[in-house]
Amino acid sequence: MTTPRLQLSGITKRYPGVVANSDVSLTVQPGEVHAVLGENGAGKSTLMKVIYGSVKPDEGTVMFNGKPVHIRNPQEARALGISMVFQHFSLFDTLTVAENVWLGLDKSLTLPAVAASITAKAAEYGLDIDPSRPVHTLSVGEMQRVEIIRALLTNPQLLILDEPTSVLTPQAVEKLFVVLKKLASEGCSILYISHKLHEIRELCNACTVLRGGKVTGVCDPRQESNASLSRLMIGAEPPALNVRELHAGAAVLEVSGLTLASDDPFGTQLNDIALTVRAGEVVGIAGVSGNGQSELLYALSGEDRRAPAGSIRVSGQDASRYAPGRRRALGLHFVPEERLGRGAVPTLSLAHNLLLSRRDALGAGGWIKVNALRKQAEDVIARYNVKANGPDAAAKSLSGGNLQKFIVGREIEAKPKLLIVSQPTWGVDVGASAQIRGQILALRDAGCAVLVVSEELDELFEISDRLHVIAKGRLSPSMDRKDATIERIGEWMSGLWETSAPHNSKEAAHAAA
Repeated sequence: MTTPRLQLSGITKRYPGVVANSDVSLTVQPGEVHAVLGENGAGKSTLMKVIYGSVKPDEGTVMFNGKPVHIRNPQEARALGISMVFQHFSLFDTLTVAENVWLGLDKSLTLPAVAASITAKAAEYGLDIDPSRPVHTLSVGEMQRVEIIRALLTNPQLLILDEPTSVLTPQAVEKLFVVLKKLASEGCSILYISHKLHEIRELCNACTVLRGGKVTGVCDPRQESNASLSRLMIGAEPPALNVRELHAGAAVLEVSGLTLASDDPFGTQLNDIALTVRAGEVVGIAGVSGNGQSELLYALSGEDRRAPAGSIRVSGQDASRYAPGRRRALGLHFVPEERLGRGAVPTLSLAHNLLLSRRDALGAGGWIKVNALRKQAEDVIARYNVKANGPDAAAKSLSGGNLQKFIVGREIEAKPKLLIVSQPTWGVDVGASAQIRGQILALRDAGCAVLVVSEELDELFEISDRLHVIAKGRLSPSMDRKDATIERIGEWMSGLWETSAPHNSKEAAHAAA
């Protein structure tokens, strides 16, 4: 019998008001790619943190290469040969990429040597990154690339990946899978957390399913379908989306001639962006993270008010220099990609986080109607099946997927005229993803104009009526969803789109209608 690379027995971890893991057992063999599948809040991330030494279990044992271990911190985990790529990044904003990576490596290495290794790994895996850039200048997708490279540089025996492909292009995912399969063939074990069921079926040869912190099944995902994996995970298949023929109304968002230099030396300049979103349609923007998405969203939300006069119009009004609050008064609501810090204040309760976008709970003299806020928060929690310890729970106490459900629900329930959403289902389980996408489509059917920026091409194909691609600060012409293919979008992500007929004519027709 082969000695297991990792063996967990009876792992239990309790937090106030919740048992994150309850008597969990898990075995991973050398060279095995083992998926851990479950809904948001099922206990996956907590279990991975136990293995990595970030969390100490209340009960249970951990065996590594046949020997009992007590992993007290990530440094000890790395010394054993365990590396982890977190869903929520563990990077120091004020340090450079190379300095962040250097912190987790053997200090006998020099910083220039680490920078050279990063460049080599980045080129090998198609994870483009500049080692000299400060982390605070990176987009979310670029930060994830840093985490992946940092883990691979340790030559791990066990590699834990928590949602590693959520911000990669299809081509980059394929390249990463080649690398992961090669690592596995050389004996490296991989624990893989993803809500993309097709990825799990392609990559993994074993799967443990968690529900409510407990193991509810073990299977070979290669022998399962997406539907059967969904049933194992959530007890049902996700509901089918209601796709209907487009009946777009008047233009709600009109962007023209938006050229904007980045105020960050490592940012991306926007070049002559033209975009129209009409009432009753969903327009999707695809692209690799770091190609101007953040700069465009800052300009549209009002966080960056340097846009040229007349370049951004909302419901016919020139909103180019409007602050976010004034744009909200026009019916523009916004879901940023950063959940904690921009989408929600970590230390505030879910009820008080509603104040970020809902001012109807403010009474005369600025007094907060606490009971009204709590009722609104309870409604969002119930409607969007948010797993939280009530409306008074701090935002930071929620899992990433549950916080995302709450933020998206908060903005949708405000009944916007224009909803701009960045990465709506990043890190969200298959059932919740279907629910969020269904709510977006219902909002569209009610006459709202919706702009979705996402690196999930399957998501964009499911919910978009028209698609653009952003590359190097330029926005492609739009194409109808029926004309879009993965291959074509992948080409356009490199900036290779045609500049004549029929796509430009479609965009012109939409703008002129």
